Amino acid sequence: MIRIVLVDDQELVRAGLRPLAERDGDIEVVGEAADGRAGLALVRRERPDVVLMDVRMPHVDGIEATRAIVADPLLRDVRVLVLTTFDEDDHVFAAIRAGAAGYLLKDVTPSDLRAAVRTVHSGDSLLSPAVTASVLRAVAVGAPPSDGGALDALTGREREVLGAVGRGLTNAEIAAELFLSPATARTYVSRLLTKLDARDRAALVVLAYETGLVRPGT
Repeated sequence: MIRIVLVDDQELVRAGLRPLAERDGDIEVVGEAADGRAGLALVRRERPDVVLMDVRMPHVDGIEATRAIVADPLLRDVRVLVLTTFDEDDHVFAAIRAGAAGYLLKDVTPSDLRAAVRTVHSGDSLLSPAVTASVLRAVAVGAPPSDGGALDALTGREREVLGAVGRGLTNAEIAAELFLSPATARTYVSRLLTKLDARDRAALVVLAYETGLVRPGT
């Protein structure tokens, strides 16, 4: 059972999300909160697997709440999915920088909502849809470039895999492009997460752009 928490200041949205999330029986909503402050307290109490987090909320917004969750070592296994609309891109960028594993639009279909929760719970980020990869690229474009020192400990092959992750490729696509087995591709990605102390694939994508390993349009 995947345990999730809903954090949104609109009661109607929370009421609609709960049955959609729980429809297949493998996802359970263990709590709801109407703002980031209450949501953070709820997450610390319940230790859910996934948090569906709104961005614009009173008291503490979703970005600050996400940052606090990611910074808490006791919540390292909690994944945050940001809920947003098309006109909130700047907030989405900030939320991903804060450590969110990805984002959902509020007009997401029920099946895509449940698939997203399962994807994040499995340790992946929402990098497959082109729109998500585009958002993550935009995150890095607006950041000051890194000196690349974070990549010094990587082998040449690890850099190739990081570059592929940065371009939004799945493990299967990385395996095909670099002539690896799917299992070996997964191993390389896991090794990168450990070596770079990255929370998830979203963090690897941002790092690939910030260090200049991948550039927009490549």
